[in-house]
Amino acid sequence: MKTRFILAGILLLTVTACQDFLDVVPETVLTPASFYQSQADFEQAAGGIYAPLQPLYNQDWVLNEMRSDNTHFVFNIAQRGPKPEEDPSTFTIENNNRNTAGKWTNDYLIISRANQVLSTIDKVDFTQAVKDNLKGQTYFLRAFAYFDLVKNFGGVPVFLEPASSYKDTFKSRTDVAEVYKQIIADAEQAAKLLPNRATQTIGRASSGSAYTLLGDVYINLKRWPEAETALKSVTTQGYTLLAEYADIFKPTNKGNTETVFDVQYAEGTSQAVSNYMPYKFLPVLADPSVITGVKPSSSNTDGCYNTPTPDLLAAYEDTLRDKRYKASIGFYSGVSPLVGVTYKNTPYIKKYQFPHARYGETGVNWPVYRYAEVLLLLAEAANEQGRSADAGGFLNQVRARAGLANTTATTQTALREAIWRERRIELAFENKRWHDLVRSGLAVKTMSEYGARIKANPQKYYYPVGSAPAAAAFNVTDRDLLYPIPIGEIIINPDMKQNPGY
Repeated sequence: MKTRFILAGILLLTVTACQDFLDVVPETVLTPASFYQSQADFEQAAGGIYAPLQPLYNQDWVLNEMRSDNTHFVFNIAQRGPKPEEDPSTFTIENNNRNTAGKWTNDYLIISRANQVLSTIDKVDFTQAVKDNLKGQTYFLRAFAYFDLVKNFGGVPVFLEPASSYKDTFKSRTDVAEVYKQIIADAEQAAKLLPNRATQTIGRASSGSAYTLLGDVYINLKRWPEAETALKSVTTQGYTLLAEYADIFKPTNKGNTETVFDVQYAEGTSQAVSNYMPYKFLPVLADPSVITGVKPSSSNTDGCYNTPTPDLLAAYEDTLRDKRYKASIGFYSGVSPLVGVTYKNTPYIKKYQFPHARYGETGVNWPVYRYAEVLLLLAEAANEQGRSADAGGFLNQVRARAGLANTTATTQTALREAIWRERRIELAFENKRWHDLVRSGLAVKTMSEYGARIKANPQKYYYPVGSAPAAAAFNVTDRDLLYPIPIGEIIINPDMKQNPGY
C-alpha cells in the first residue's frame, strides 16, 4: 500500500500541517516559513537536492546498462529474489518493478526539493553571487531529473511549484514536447547563473555541467546546431582529457579536469554515503578480498550483476592497444559458491575497483558527464550537419587518448557508426548504452538479435548448464522503448495514464 502514496507524499513534504486543527506550530517543528531564513539554510537545502542522486544511481545500472547488450547477470538458480533486477535485462519487466518505482520516486524528490528552494530563495536577502550559484544548481538538478524521467517514461506530470494541498499532487501527464521545453528553459537558466568549474565547489554543478546537459538534450532532440553551440561552450571552460583513462575514476582524483558532473560518494564517514555498487559488479565470492584486497570481508551474495557480455568484449577493436580494455574489465577464474557455476576467465567490471579500507564501503563516484562524452557529442553534432572533418577531429581526440589510431571513417554513414562504437567503449558501464540504442532507432533490432544469441547459447551468457532465459524473454517491441509508469501512481492518480502495452 505504501507505494500508492509515493508521489503524493513527496510533493506534500512542504505542505503545512492542518491549521484548523492546530493553529500554533510547535517550536520543535520546522516548516518552510521557519526554515528558509538565511544563506546557510539555502546552502543546506541545495545540498539536500543532490542527496537523491545516490539512490537514483545505485539502481540506474539496472535500467540502463543491463538493459543493453553491454552487460548481463550471472543466473543464480538457488536465489530467485533478485528477479526485479533481472527483468529489465530480459525485457520481462512488470509495472510494479522496484527499480522503475525508485527512479520515479528519486527524480520527483529532486524536483520537489528544487521547487521549494526556487519558490522561497528570492524572498531572503543574502549575497547575490551565492544566491545565483544556488539557484543555478537547483535549476540544473530539476532539469536533470525531468530529463531522466522523460527519457525513461515519456511524458510525465510537470510540477514547478511546491504542492499546497493533497489535490495539487495529482496531475495528468504533460506532453513530451512540453517536458523538453521546460528542461531546456531550466538548463539555460542554470548555465547563465552557475560559475565555471574553476570557481565552483568540487562535486557541485557548474556552468559546464549545465551546458553539457543542454547539449545532451538537444542531441536527443536531433537539434544539431543548438547542441553544438551548447557543447562548444564547455570546451572553453578548462576541461581536458586525462592522459590515462583509469585515472578518471580514482577516488583519490575527484574533481579532475575530465569530470564535468558526477554523483558524489565518500568513504569512511559517519554518514551512509559510501558506494557499495562495485561489490555488486564482482562475481559472487565467498571471500571478495581475492579481488578487492580488503579484509575482513564476507560473501557478496548480491554480486554477479552488470557482468560484461561477450558482445561487448568483442566490440573492442584492439584489446592490446586500447587502454580502456584493461582499465574497464577484469577476469576471474576460481571456485564459485553458486550452484552450477564455475568461474573460468569470467569478466567483471574493473572500472570502479580501487583500494578502500572497509568491506563494501568504497568512495568511488558515479560518472554522469565527462569531457570525453562532450567531444563525442560534438563529433555527432558535426557529422549530422555534414562536417565529416570536424567530426573526425573530435572523435580522434578520444581515440588517441585510448591508444588507438585515427578513425578510417570518412563518410557521414561510416562516421555515424564509428561514433556509436566509440561511445559504447569509451562510456562502457556509465549507463549510456541503452539510451544510445533508443535514440539511434536501433534498440528493438539490436536487442532482439542479442536475445536470440543468448537463447541459442545461454551458457556463453552465464547461465548454468540446464538453465536458460524464459520463453517470454527478449521479445522486444516498441513498447519496451519506455518503462511502465509505476503502478502505485496509476492506482492513486485517476489522471495518470499508463504507457501502451503495460
